[in-house]
Amino acid sequence: MQIRDTAVATPDKPAVIMYPAGTVVTFGELEARANRLAHLFRDAGLVEGDAVALLMENNEHFHAVMWAARRAGLYYVPINTHLTAAEVAYIVDNSGAKAIVGSAKLADTLAGLEAELPNGLPQLLLVAGAELSATSASGGDVDGWQRYPECVADKLETPIADEIDGDLLQYSSGTTGRPKGIKRELPHLPPAEVPGMMAMLVEFWMHPDAVYLSPAPLYHTAPSVWSMQVQAGGITTVVMEKFDAEGALDAIQKYKVTHGQFVPVMFARMLKLPEDVRKSYDVSSLQRVMHAAAPCPVEIKKQMIDWWGPIVDEYYASSEAHGSTLITADQWLERPGSVGKPLTGVVHIVGEDGNELPAGQAGEIYFEGGYDFEYLNDPDKTASSRHPQGWKTVGDIGYVDEEGFLFLTDRRHHMIISGGVNIYPQEAENLLVTHPKVMDAAVFGIPDEEMGQRVKAVVQLVDQADATEEFADELIGWLRDRLAHYKCPRSLSFEEQLPRTDTGKLYKQELIKKYS
Repeated sequence: MQIRDTAVATPDKPAVIMYPAGTVVTFGELEARANRLAHLFRDAGLVEGDAVALLMENNEHFHAVMWAARRAGLYYVPINTHLTAAEVAYIVDNSGAKAIVGSAKLADTLAGLEAELPNGLPQLLLVAGAELSATSASGGDVDGWQRYPECVADKLETPIADEIDGDLLQYSSGTTGRPKGIKRELPHLPPAEVPGMMAMLVEFWMHPDAVYLSPAPLYHTAPSVWSMQVQAGGITTVVMEKFDAEGALDAIQKYKVTHGQFVPVMFARMLKLPEDVRKSYDVSSLQRVMHAAAPCPVEIKKQMIDWWGPIVDEYYASSEAHGSTLITADQWLERPGSVGKPLTGVVHIVGEDGNELPAGQAGEIYFEGGYDFEYLNDPDKTASSRHPQGWKTVGDIGYVDEEGFLFLTDRRHHMIISGGVNIYPQEAENLLVTHPKVMDAAVFGIPDEEMGQRVKAVVQLVDQADATEEFADELIGWLRDRLAHYKCPRSLSFEEQLPRTDTGKLYKQELIKKYS
């Protein structure tokens, strides 16, 4: 898992292209930047197993920091840029980070950390891109923080002498409470000797002349892991500074993108563009695209395949990396809704009594095998993710068919229990987003004195002018014509924007609090 071979063979080949800015970082530059920063980490006393926190928007420095940490044996901790100083401080403290690399665009948040950290700031503090001072009230510079990359100008461009492999320490999105750190034991091997399932998948799925589009924030697991693996294979990564439906099509056309990874909400937003806009962009360079992170409504995926062709593959995995599945577009067309067969690990579907269920029955999804992990500083949550047989779960619900293909039903904590009946809101959500006037939808349970819970829907429309009581009633009726009535919302409200993460996960708890 290295970029060094490409940096030596073709140093001028683009490793990163920022869209829409057009900033290019070549493989030679990325290798040199990563080495300089790795030397700084060592000089500051950071050793294998220490952690480095990253608080940056998608920019040209992000990958250099991850590669530097990776080859210095450090855990790198990307942090959601939308968090407050207090929320960032919690992750910095919880992870035990001994360094922070932040962005000048987030200087105000960085400046607020000291007051929020119970044990004070870490020993090494860097702020990247301080020349972008107009974006923050503090002018980009932060008192006591070194400017990066100026602070590594005198460091060697050659590798540190004691390279050892580090790893991602990802924090969950915190949709049901405070984020939890997902930590794996380091391999204690030099980077070039570390085997990787993702590296094998990239090698199988892509080729050295590919151009990969990364449209999501790099602080999420899949974009950071995939883009690094792609770069390790010598492949150019086009990084969108921020996802925009039409911008994604423009980037594909401009850079002749061959591969990319998306989440279903991105598909939905591209499909909601006016047809003449969609047709004005040439996407014929696309060879394969992958999607994951959230279940994709069947009709949305069918429309994407109609548009882009049978090149839309899908995998199911988690930040915990406890197991994974994969399904190609052709396989999916034969089994719409499936997320495929295991790529790593063995799937077990388990009932509430802890026993394994037969094919066709929904239960909690466990994987046997896969990577081991712990929830950092939370032994109870770690223990709750384990089955007595040693299998591991992240709380998803699903079933397998007779041929072993996995189908997702919903998340365990999303389930609604109304009158003693289990209702999985994903079914109603998947239908609602296929309505031409609906951009996004959330379905959840709210308290009901008689039934315990009742089904509630909140919808984001393409045009807010349609947000009327009459259309709410019409939409509920439209849903009842297509779904069992007990699964349908009893009431429906409108929001201008649903609280969804950049990778498509809904913060339903915010909506539950508001409408309960």
